[in-house]
Amino acid sequence: MDEVSVRYIVDDVDSAVEFYTTHLSFETRMRPAPGFAMLQRGNLRLLLNTPGGGGAGQALPDGTRPEPGGWNRFQIGVDDLDVVVAGLRRAGAGFRSEIITGKGGRQVLLQDPSGNLIELFEPFHP
Repeated sequence: MDEVSVRYIVDDVDSAVEFYTTHLSFETRMRPAPGFAMLQRGNLRLLLNTPGGGGAGQALPDGTRPEPGGWNRFQIGVDDLDVVVAGLRRAGAGFRSEIITGKGGRQVLLQDPSGNLIELFEPFHP
């Protein structure tokens, strides 16, 4: 099995599905309940759950509820980071950072509608 799954907790599944399918080329694979969706881009499956929406959105036995945000993220490679960021800004997308240049390339932290992060990365080419 070559697919990798990442689960994000989101405030609103509908707005998350629209964000990922419109701006990041994900496809909807499954929407069996209002609090869950499965999206796919290549070998990456993105599982979206709302807090309290059942399944992975359930509270733990001690009452702790899952919530969106944090610093964990997955990375999407892009060919021209400036062009991608400009298009996302025009569409009203939010960012946690400006473009950062490192040793291997350039990156920016894009936020989904619930504040979960997606790292957009443009590698340096020799």
